Amino acid sequence: MLTAFTRAFRTPDLRKKLLFTLFIIAVFRLGSQLPAPGVNTGAVHRCVDVVSKGANANVYGLVNLFSGGALLKLSIFALGIMPYITASIILQLLTVVIPRLEALRKEGQAGTTKITQYTRYLTIGLAILQGTGIVAMASTGNLLQGCTEDLLWNKSWFTIVTMVVTITAGTSVIMWLGELVTDRGVGNGMSILIFTQVVAVFPSEFWNIYKTKGGFVFAIVLIVGIAIVAGVVFVEQAQRRIPVQYAKRMVGRRMYGGTSTYIPLKVNQAGVIPVIFASSLLYLPSLIVQMWHSSNPVATFISKYLVKGDHPIYMALYFLLIIFFTYFYVAITFNPTEVADNMKKYGGFIPGIRPGRPTAEYLDYVLTRITAPGALYLGLIALVPMVAFGIIGASQNFPFGGTSILIMVGVGLDTVKQIESQLQQRNYEGFLR
Repeated sequence: MLTAFTRAFRTPDLRKKLLFTLFIIAVFRLGSQLPAPGVNTGAVHRCVDVVSKGANANVYGLVNLFSGGALLKLSIFALGIMPYITASIILQLLTVVIPRLEALRKEGQAGTTKITQYTRYLTIGLAILQGTGIVAMASTGNLLQGCTEDLLWNKSWFTIVTMVVTITAGTSVIMWLGELVTDRGVGNGMSILIFTQVVAVFPSEFWNIYKTKGGFVFAIVLIVGIAIVAGVVFVEQAQRRIPVQYAKRMVGRRMYGGTSTYIPLKVNQAGVIPVIFASSLLYLPSLIVQMWHSSNPVATFISKYLVKGDHPIYMALYFLLIIFFTYFYVAITFNPTEVADNMKKYGGFIPGIRPGRPTAEYLDYVLTRITAPGALYLGLIALVPMVAFGIIGASQNFPFGGTSILIMVGVGLDTVKQIESQLQQRNYEGFLR
C-alpha cells in the first residue's frame, strides 16, 4: 500500500492531480473557517459549546455534518454541499415524473450537460432560501436553541442581505471547486468535498469522547469503529452478478456480439440517499416544536417522542423510514423493464430466461430480494450513533456510524478505484496488492 502511494507520487501527471486535489481541499477547509461578515465569532463559539451539550444536539447533527462544522460557525461556506445534494436528488426524482427530463437523460452527454446546468440553477435557488432562513434564525436567536447571546454584531437589513449574498456565493464557489477537482484532480469533485466535510468533524468528536469518557471508552470506540468500517466495506462491495449473453450478429461484413458479461446489482443499491431522506423527514417535528407553543399537547408529544434521537419510538420510526425509502429510491432509479428492453434490442439475454417481459420480471424479483438485506443494513448502520448516544453519552455525530461512515467508505472506495485504474495503466500491480 505504502509503495503504491510512493509510485503514485512518482508519476508526474498523477502527482499533479493529487497535489491539485489536496490544494482544493485546503482552500475548501479555509473557507469553512472564515466567518461571514457581521458574525460575532466569540458568541458563536460559546453557543456551539452550549448546543453540543444540550438536549437538542441531535437536531443539528445531520445538518451540521454536511457542512463540516461550518454551519453552526456561520462561515462563508456555512451551507456546505447540502444545497447541491438536495438539488441533485430533486432533479433525479423529477426525471421519473417529467417526460422532458427523461428525454434529456436518454440523449447522452448533451442531455446530461443540460441536466447538470439545471442542477446548478436549482442549487443557487436553494442556497438563497436556506441562507435566508439561517441568517433570519441567527438574527432572531432561534438558530442555536438554548443560547441567549447575539450571534450578529448588527441586525440591520444591509447586514442580513450581505450575509445571505456571501453564503450563497460560498455555495457557488463550492460547486466550482468540485468541478475543478473532477476535471483536473482525482475522483469525483463533489464526492471528495462531501468526504472532506464528514472527516473534518472526526478529530473533535474523538477528542470529546476521550475527554469526557476516558481512555478505556475511547479504545472501545476505536475497536468498534474499525469493525464497523470493515463490515461497511464488505457490504458496499457486495453485489449480485446476473450473467448476460449476447448473440452473434452480422453487420455488413463484420461479426458482432457473442460475448458474455453481467449486470452488477449491489446489495446497497440506494447508497446513502435513504438515510438522508429519513433524517430530513424526522427533522420536521423539531421545526414544528419550534413554531408552536411549548404548552401545546401536540408539541409536547412530539418533543417527548420524536425529537430525542435516543428514544425507542424515534429509533423505530427512523429504521422503518429508511427501509421504506430504500425500496422507494431503488424502484425509481433502476427500471427492470428498460434494462430488459435494451438487452433485447442489442441481442442480449439471461441464460435460462426468455427475453422481454420474463427478463424484466426476473430482474425485478432479484432486485426485490437483494434490496431487503441492503435496507436492513442501512437501518442498522444509521442506528449506531443513536445507540452510542444512549449508552456512552456520545454526541449525535458519533464518528463511526450513520451517514458519516456510509459517505466516508463509499467515497473512499470510489477514489481508490480511480487511482488504481490510473496506476494500472503504467504498472500492473496497481494501488492495492
